[in-house]
Amino acid sequence: QVQVVESGGGLVQAGGSLRLSCEASGSLLLGYSVSWHRQVPGKKREVVATMTATRATTYSDSVSGRFTISRDDAKNTLYLQMTKLKAEDTAVYYCAARMGATMMSDPVYYNYWGQGTQVTVSS
Repeated sequence: QVQVVESGGGLVQAGGSLRLSCEASGSLLLGYSVSWHRQVPGKKREVVATMTATRATTYSDSVSGRFTISRDDAKNTLYLQMTKLKAEDTAVYYCAARMGATMMSDPVYYNYWGQGTQVTVSS
């Protein structure tokens, strides 16, 4: 069983950058696929970026070229580097993990979730 806790959210101006972190405990992330999702009130949770246990990555069209997902298995930590932020990136961002190496982006496939961290981009 793995627990994950996000940090690094905050208020940033449009065009700026933020790096989110997600620290895992209870189990090593090695062997888990991990992902970042976001949600705004009244809308479905959407995937932003996914990295499998074998380090294959995929991004949503809305963030491709601006966001980068990475992981440091030695630190048991997942990251999301966000650049060129836009007002529409404002959301609560969640990290998630699932056992296995298959590329799965839909939130329903993820068993372990953090509590979320708020990202607000002012225009």
